[in-house]
Amino acid sequence: MEIRVLRYFLEVAREASITRAAQKLHISQPTLSKQLKDLEIELGKKLFVRGNYNIKLTDEGMLLRKRAEDILGLVDKTTEEFQGLDKITGGDVRIGLGESYLVKHIARVIKDFKREYPDLRFHLTSGDTEIVADLLDRGLLDFAVICEPPNLARYNYLILPGVDTWGAVVRTDHPLATKEKITPQDLLPYEIICSRQSQKADMPRWCGEIADSFKYAGSINLCYNGAVFAKEGLGCLLVFDKLVDTSKDSELVFIPLDPPLATKMYIIWKKHQVFTPIGELLINELSEKI
Repeated sequence: MEIRVLRYFLEVAREASITRAAQKLHISQPTLSKQLKDLEIELGKKLFVRGNYNIKLTDEGMLLRKRAEDILGLVDKTTEEFQGLDKITGGDVRIGLGESYLVKHIARVIKDFKREYPDLRFHLTSGDTEIVADLLDRGLLDFAVICEPPNLARYNYLILPGVDTWGAVVRTDHPLATKEKITPQDLLPYEIICSRQSQKADMPRWCGEIADSFKYAGSINLCYNGAVFAKEGLGCLLVFDKLVDTSKDSELVFIPLDPPLATKMYIIWKKHQVFTPIGELLINELSEKI
């Protein structure tokens, strides 16, 4: 299975059209069709269902798409690492970030760092702890920022200064909007929106067994989208402070939880990880300044 053919396959999967993919890849449509047919023969599975105007992936095609994205991600990252071996002025660093205003500390370090290494290029992936830790474990990230204590057997870590404070974000006309603080009992009559990680860990940590009685309208992994749903009246969004626009014109208000609930953020990287030169320099800079 050639890397080049995997790139062809992935482009066709993304475009859902051999014609559009061929145009983007700057190859002829018959050539691309033959490459895909040869790939199906090599794997012994049908990857596409061809329609009049587009194509759809089969179950086997969906599996290959996921594997191709992982494989090509590692190939591209490895290429960047080797290209960066002689580039002391910069290189690529891939960072997974949980949503938190505390990542400002990382941004400030990188801002200063780029004065000495102006060719540094950072690539940010946002998600909850489960998402970014999985990407880190698969070698697709150099380090990650998570909001729960790390597994010390697997990771080295730094603790970011400060804490994130939890609260509820609701519409300004919501019955809870006039409260100064939100208790667990206050939330019981209403539907709640928060991350799956929060449902499993943070809410029980905050209020114990009462959390079992909460009515979860749904889950999120990005607070911006959760705020849009809260603004449409689909539930009370439980989230860190300073992540959602609650200015006068936003139609939303943030109310802290009572008792207070706070979360620390951790920078983690795999034990015995081999960094590129620029990655090693950056993690050392973070260790010194955070």
